[in-house]
Amino acid sequence: MKLNLKRPLAFFDLETTGTNIGADRIVEISVIKLNPDGSEEVRTWRVHPGIPIPLESSLVHGIYDEHIQNEKQFKELGQEIADFIGDSDLAGYNSNKFDIPMIMEEFLRAGVDFNLDARHFVDVQNIFHQMEQRTLKAAYQFYCNKVIENAHSAEADTRATMEVLLAQIERYENVEWEDKKGNKIIPVVGDVEALHSFTNLSKPVDFAGRMVYNEQGEELINFGKHKGKRVEDVLNAEPSYYSWMMQGDFPLYTKRKLEEIYTRWNAKKIAERQANKAAQPKPADQQPAGSKPEYQKKEYTKPDHTKNQHYQNKPFKKKEEPAKPVNDDMLAQLALKFKKG
Repeated sequence: MKLNLKRPLAFFDLETTGTNIGADRIVEISVIKLNPDGSEEVRTWRVHPGIPIPLESSLVHGIYDEHIQNEKQFKELGQEIADFIGDSDLAGYNSNKFDIPMIMEEFLRAGVDFNLDARHFVDVQNIFHQMEQRTLKAAYQFYCNKVIENAHSAEADTRATMEVLLAQIERYENVEWEDKKGNKIIPVVGDVEALHSFTNLSKPVDFAGRMVYNEQGEELINFGKHKGKRVEDVLNAEPSYYSWMMQGDFPLYTKRKLEEIYTRWNAKKIAERQANKAAQPKPADQQPAGSKPEYQKKEYTKPDHTKNQHYQNKPFKKKEEPAKPVNDDMLAQLALKFKKG
């Protein structure tokens, strides 16, 4: 059975400064683009990571600081790499967990628009592990009866990965596989969409696996204290969790997908508040916009002047006091008042 392609399938492999997706950098990338007509296009780039290459990493892939000191950084190469890959589907060995999230970090840092939404992803390691449980070296020996020459160089590993997939398709033609629920299928076929489904059984949202889809297509947290909970439920119960993740040491692509979920969740909350507000009964004194308040005529009541008439008609009189008898003091005061010169 041959691999039937509807569009190019880009096999790629990275050599990096380490395995921390958020902090480490690419030092070499090789891409073999397998076209629907069977032709191949191969490109390999050495990349200056902008940081020193740890010795333990150099001992694995053989690339030291002096090998890349005159190379361009990814921000200078990113658009060229994206253009070469084009609209290809992507394939690699452990690519879903490492190579794809790592290269997406570099594209995002470089400001290169590289959209993953419409692509299929074939992780050859997942086929191998789910069918045979081996490493790339063993897979190459097992499926191709070959030994990888110059192992841990990007191009050698990329070519080995491509040859292993083609051998897997031949080997597992019409071979059944049983999932955890007892369902039996023939998963390894010459169709990229079917291989995409089989090599993405965990259904990651962000490739780094911090969030995954459940069977209903809902996003779940896949780590820490909220593992297994719907992301929207976590946002409802603990809205600050969003800020914690966005400010934390998580891959940029993880943050991008979380932001998409948050934007959708926030829009739903706003719509719910508006619907609840519209459904509330209006107060009695609140009139529709543009209407005039109804004038209520009050009855005039003529005052009753007969009440308290006794006090209103009686004239005011000053209270009179009895006359005081004349005494010597009074006569003395009068004498002083009328005393002449």
